[in-house]
Amino acid sequence: MILQNMKTLRGSISKSAKAEAPPQTPPAWPRGFGVGTGVLCTPPSFRHLHHTHPHNSRNSLLQKLFILWYNKMLGKQERKQTKYKWGTKMYRILLVDDEILVRDAIKENIDWQSMDCELVGDCENGKQAAEFVQEHPVDIVLTDILMPYMDGMELSHFLHDNYPDIVIVVFSGFGEFEYAKKAIQYGVSEYLLKPVTAMELTGVIQKMKEKVEQTRKEKAKMESLTKTSENYRENAQVIRSKTLEALVNCTIDIQKSLDKLEEMGITLSGCGYRVAVFDIDLYSGMYQLDMEKRQESALMAFVLFNISDEIVNRENAGIVYQEGNNRVCVLFQEKWSRNFNGRIKEICHEIQTEIRKVMGTEVSMAIGKWVKTLEELSGSHDVAVQALQYRYLLGGSLLIDMEEIHPVQDIDLRKSLDRLKEFLKSGKKEEMEAEFQSIEEQVKQSFAEKSRACMYLQQVIRVVDVAGEEVSSDISRIRDERKDLLCQVTAQKSFEQACKIVKEYILQVYDALTELNTSSGERQARMALDYIQKNYMDPNLSLNDICSYLNISTSYFSTIFKEVTGETFTEVLIRTRMEKAKELLENTTMKNYEIAERVGFADAHYFGISFKKMTGCTPTEYAREKRK
Repeated sequence: MILQNMKTLRGSISKSAKAEAPPQTPPAWPRGFGVGTGVLCTPPSFRHLHHTHPHNSRNSLLQKLFILWYNKMLGKQERKQTKYKWGTKMYRILLVDDEILVRDAIKENIDWQSMDCELVGDCENGKQAAEFVQEHPVDIVLTDILMPYMDGMELSHFLHDNYPDIVIVVFSGFGEFEYAKKAIQYGVSEYLLKPVTAMELTGVIQKMKEKVEQTRKEKAKMESLTKTSENYRENAQVIRSKTLEALVNCTIDIQKSLDKLEEMGITLSGCGYRVAVFDIDLYSGMYQLDMEKRQESALMAFVLFNISDEIVNRENAGIVYQEGNNRVCVLFQEKWSRNFNGRIKEICHEIQTEIRKVMGTEVSMAIGKWVKTLEELSGSHDVAVQALQYRYLLGGSLLIDMEEIHPVQDIDLRKSLDRLKEFLKSGKKEEMEAEFQSIEEQVKQSFAEKSRACMYLQQVIRVVDVAGEEVSSDISRIRDERKDLLCQVTAQKSFEQACKIVKEYILQVYDALTELNTSSGERQARMALDYIQKNYMDPNLSLNDICSYLNISTSYFSTIFKEVTGETFTEVLIRTRMEKAKELLENTTMKNYEIAERVGFADAHYFGISFKKMTGCTPTEYAREKRK
């Protein structure tokens, strides 16, 4: 029916306008646009005409007339034009697609003005679009993927590198969707899977408008901060900051610094001094920063300076200065003695709260120790800077008073590690997790440096490995999977993240051991091995003792123990005693009879015979050889 009407329409336009009859089965629709209510459509016979006779003026005329007729046949009414909203910010949109029918359909079926949008241009490939944006301002680009000369992916790359503020929306067919997803690295904001409806496209444009508006606001904020910062750098506050920084760090003569400060009306006459260092967490080493964030950090530090300066001056508690580009310091001077320490912390806490309210970000603060002379200021400052490193251990938004903190040089985790190993081997998951949590808290309370904190976690990993090996040699397959574990732990920006990785490894080993111990016989054999390790020094230790401990018969135990270990109970007991004896012979000066008693032999003569049988030499010969 459609084809018959088409022939009638063509005949009424011009009898001489002859074209090939369309095939019985129409060619495929232009990519992404099909029949349906609200769908941006172009008729199937059209694509045939466009690709068969691209330069035929008669066919070009037919195409235009046929689009009008075809959309009318589908019940699409021409929209009423809305008046232009003078004074409204318009969003400039560029359309890129290699099919003219697709571009025409989008242009004619979207009410741009009602959305405060302007279609500033349409291009048939990425190359044209790249040239267009260099000459005209554009906010949003709607682009297809597959196009000649420069495809949508290459265009996205170009825009991402050269015009990062432009928002990119990609159209993609089914076969191209996986390919399109890769464009995320080029900042593509939205993917539209063809076919696309007018409603869907309108909704996406509305979302992209919000993103453009947010970018505009952020840009205006940055421009405002930049302008304010530039003005700041031209005034006397910069000189004050540099002078105070030189005074505190003792980089120039103290008297010269005092003279310069006095010229600015600043007198230092306290009976005691403390230096506090403020650092914005977002711009510290806790996070990975892109170039934009690094540039922004100096501006945010200026905001921190102003808020701190206002509060400290109000309290007449000291002098604020900026150190470098990103850090703010306060030189507190004690002019009254009653509870001044408490007031310092209250002032710092107020600054933290105000920064959170104004900037929406967290600030860590460290207050150095009291010093009595200006010559000692660098020591107070350095202690505060060192304390900021505790963010690795304790997280951000810290307020640390170094008069109250006493870092521990070393902590003894041996008992905790032993308990962790036993809980892991015995399958007590809750106790195991609680013990690891205890270790984590002990390290935090020690205020250890990052290198030492990582060393403690490495001890945990080694203990977990030992526990796995004591249960089964098959655990080596897990150790192979954690070759990079130590590097991962050290590379983390916070202790919390490092502990999370270690805990995941502990649970991985726990699951593996649980799987290995699923059979009751194997579990009982391993419990017996553990019992021998703990009781080998008892000269009366016997098979009956172990069977009583396990609550099983001696015959059943002997069978399963041999199957699991490949040895009898007596062989394992003697081997364990001999290994312990070797350790004592190598590392102590104990007599043979003392070692015999220590490892569970009541008769020293029998110990000597058993030792020579296993090693080929007497205990005395072994000790002489090993102690050379």
